[in-house]
Amino acid sequence: MSVYGGELPAANQSAAFTPNFAYAELIVTRFAAKALWPRRSRLDTPLPMTRAALLVSALMFLLAACDTGQPMRMGPDGKPMPSVYKISKAQEDRIQFRVLDSVNELREVAGVPPVQLNAQLNAAAATHARDMAVQNRPWHFGSDGSSPIDRVQRAGYSGPMLGENISETFETELETLAAWMEQPDTRNVILDSRGRNLGIAFYQEQNGKIWWTLLMGG
Repeated sequence: MSVYGGELPAANQSAAFTPNFAYAELIVTRFAAKALWPRRSRLDTPLPMTRAALLVSALMFLLAACDTGQPMRMGPDGKPMPSVYKISKAQEDRIQFRVLDSVNELREVAGVPPVQLNAQLNAAAATHARDMAVQNRPWHFGSDGSSPIDRVQRAGYSGPMLGENISETFETELETLAAWMEQPDTRNVILDSRGRNLGIAFYQEQNGKIWWTLLMGG
């Protein structure tokens, strides 16, 4: 995968789209705490949401403590080895509600109203998550040239589309949410005070890579 002329073959990448801002790809790399794969993120501004960041960290810890149905492999040093997060059928139905609860906890800390899951936004998010995998490219435009606004309208959503967050990663839903909270543009989508409806979906490849799409609607 090319990154301004360089190669980043196992990168975790995320970005946001809002109707008022042009698309920009985020390219600063760092290593995640739990995995061997780097995530692209931008940490060039101080994070004002300290309490929110701590909350996300707590949610990540709780997720790590949950039973994923996969045995933990131990390295020769006696420490857990990094493993691919494989989403089981039993987990699929719980992920959307886990993200919803986490987003609403963050919104409560920020002093903005909660959101609810929306079937049309979920459908539009699922379409784009799979399409990004087909394109092998984390960006906001579909293989047919559609924008996020086009996709939510096709799915039958009649409210305003406020923003779309995307990610190409090997990380869990809460680690991905934490990454979005670190970046001003993706954080603003999650904490948009006009938000009332949420769509969240993913597509996982056989190798474990996950394409996430989050949509915020008014």
